[in-house]
Amino acid sequence: MGQLTIVVTGAAGYIGRHLVSALLDDGARVVAVARQSARRPLQIDSRAEVLVADVLDPAFDLAAAVEGEIDAVVHLAWQDGFAHNAPSHIENVSAHFRFLEAVVDAGVPRLVVLGSMHEVGYWEGAIDAQTPTNPLSLYGIAKDALRRAATLALADRIELAWVRSYYIVGDDRFNQSVFTKLLQAVDEGRTTFPFTSGRNRYDFIDVDELGRQIAAVVQARGETGVINCCSGEAVPLRERVERFIAEQGLPIALEYGAFADRPYDSPAVWGDATRIRSIMAAR
Repeated sequence: MGQLTIVVTGAAGYIGRHLVSALLDDGARVVAVARQSARRPLQIDSRAEVLVADVLDPAFDLAAAVEGEIDAVVHLAWQDGFAHNAPSHIENVSAHFRFLEAVVDAGVPRLVVLGSMHEVGYWEGAIDAQTPTNPLSLYGIAKDALRRAATLALADRIELAWVRSYYIVGDDRFNQSVFTKLLQAVDEGRTTFPFTSGRNRYDFIDVDELGRQIAAVVQARGETGVINCCSGEAVPLRERVERFIAEQGLPIALEYGAFADRPYDSPAVWGDATRIRSIMAAR
């Protein structure tokens, strides 16, 4: 097999930048598609071919924009990903579906789309491909609707893999997690940080490892359907945050119990990592 040509949308985003580098490390030709940001310059691996475009624009023509045959498209692009109840999630679902349909119509053989554990909603225990979905945010509802629509209308015309992500850490200046907020608190000179009990257990994955896992799925021909990209382990929130504070050498302490545990947060939830471990082992 020769060099693969892989198109990545949302390539300048939190996950996209790490996926692009992982694919390039694997020897792929990567066309990194991103919208121009008014807030900061695009930060994309210099080995990639950068295409500045809005893939949700009805006028965007994938086949015309990318030279040569495309082996796979990875669709990460998503507006307001950290604002889970932003109206844009629902407003843009049809535009995302239109883009996915255009990928199929262009004759691309493989399509990988980024999903989220938020499609599932409240759940206790391991999440696998058969876990029922009952999303509790506009973000989760929109992702779940796109997954259902793509599976129903497109999965018989293309190899469609839906990679479901969990709690992501690393590169923490570029997200809006508790880890980001801790860094901001230190920047502001604070020495304590109000916190919950921290007993809830979650599936944490470093964004570099997430990039490598998604890259493996992209190149795993024949692997379709929902695939969890995760660690497969549930770690107490307080343990992971304390570890982050120690690793970063942050002069700040957690105020446990300052906030009540939220009743809609699962006491323990994680991804079933059976398939992704098999895919990674087969590389």
